[in-house]
Amino acid sequence: MENFKQLCYDNKVILAPMVRINTLPMRLLALDYGADIVYTEELIDHRLIKCSRHVNDTLQSIDFIDKSNATVVFRTCSREKLHVVLQIGTSDPERAAKAAQVVEQDVAGIDINMGCPKDFSLKGGMGAALLSCPDKACTILSAVVSAVSIPVTCKIRVLPDINDTIELCKKLATTGIAAIAVHGRTVKERPNHPNRNHFIKAISEALDIPVIANGGSKEIETFEDITKFKNITGCSSVMIARTAEKNCSIFKRDGKLELGTIIRDYLHHAVDYDNVAPNTKYCIQNMLRNIQETEQGRHFLESTSLQQICDLWDVGDYCREKTKTMNCLRFEERDIACNDQKRIKPNPIEEELNDVNSLKCMYIRALYPRPEDLPKTKLLNWSKKHNKPLPKYHTEQFEKLFKSTVTFDNKKYSSTFWEKNKRWAEQGSAIVCLYYLNIYDIDYMKINGILE
Repeated sequence: MENFKQLCYDNKVILAPMVRINTLPMRLLALDYGADIVYTEELIDHRLIKCSRHVNDTLQSIDFIDKSNATVVFRTCSREKLHVVLQIGTSDPERAAKAAQVVEQDVAGIDINMGCPKDFSLKGGMGAALLSCPDKACTILSAVVSAVSIPVTCKIRVLPDINDTIELCKKLATTGIAAIAVHGRTVKERPNHPNRNHFIKAISEALDIPVIANGGSKEIETFEDITKFKNITGCSSVMIARTAEKNCSIFKRDGKLELGTIIRDYLHHAVDYDNVAPNTKYCIQNMLRNIQETEQGRHFLESTSLQQICDLWDVGDYCREKTKTMNCLRFEERDIACNDQKRIKPNPIEEELNDVNSLKCMYIRALYPRPEDLPKTKLLNWSKKHNKPLPKYHTEQFEKLFKSTVTFDNKKYSSTFWEKNKRWAEQGSAIVCLYYLNIYDIDYMKINGILE
């Protein structure tokens, strides 16, 4: 608790939570450039509760994976452990406490979102909806404070009346929270409205806990402006959203960097932590703004994979080499898993016959940006074009790993690499079949790191 308070005092700067922006690459970039604390994007309590914690040896990360669909809900790493605050969207004390406990050991703090004005949050009784239910808001905060051993904060928007806002903040502060972040606009106000800095100043003077000022992006163009905003609001720390979204180097004490450098730095983190292409693209789009009208910008808008994006900013070779390395590690990890565990659903077709054509290759979704490029689709179309019987897939499973055999034209094909879901396993077997049909060649497979 004391360490977190130290971060909240003494001129600290914080990356504010932003939906779809504050994934791991952006948080690490902000820390690289000088941010002291980085908030995650809002994560809904229902999703966090469904997650299982997974140590990802390949990426050197901790992944919280939704058990219902195997998607990564939250990814973190040791670099940010002492700096990252996970923001929870919630309307229920019990769920909020459970969600906080799921991630407690891997983050520096928990924040409860009480300021989001989006309809999704309001209709669910979350975000800014809690501002009109102060007793419920306090119950949620008290439940989370009692449930975890790390600091808890909340982020609010101001109410239309300054005295009502101060009274609300005083009430929230009694729950034992470590700090409160205040966005100086009401729920109905938007970025074009002036930030109510005098509200934040009055709150800072009225509370004994740290107050984090937010909403001043229109006033912050340089790092020196952060200090000015802090002095105007009288706050303990400053939280930055839109300015950091456009140019994360706002956190650098010695001045901002040019956009190309920032994008390249960001892409290195995106590659290192296998960030999905749509999220990577979204974050860069918010950096580019009007620059998307350039030739490079147009090529960027047409890109569909992380590799294509990296190629546009001279990070392509790094992406290729890193991908190969990560794929080799994935091969090793899967071998260890297969050797350590027993099959629970053997494949009778493969065990009875010895004529299976096999290769050890993996399916990498990013290599197939268009639906028609998918190996299964390509094989299906090839079979129709040549009047062959349609391919048939049989999949076996052990624990949470899958391997598929495809029967095509009276021959069988299979990848000996075990995939994380049935769909990918089927794509893997189709890759092997396409190789034996001379549609994929060995150079293609090695260059893209899909063949061991």
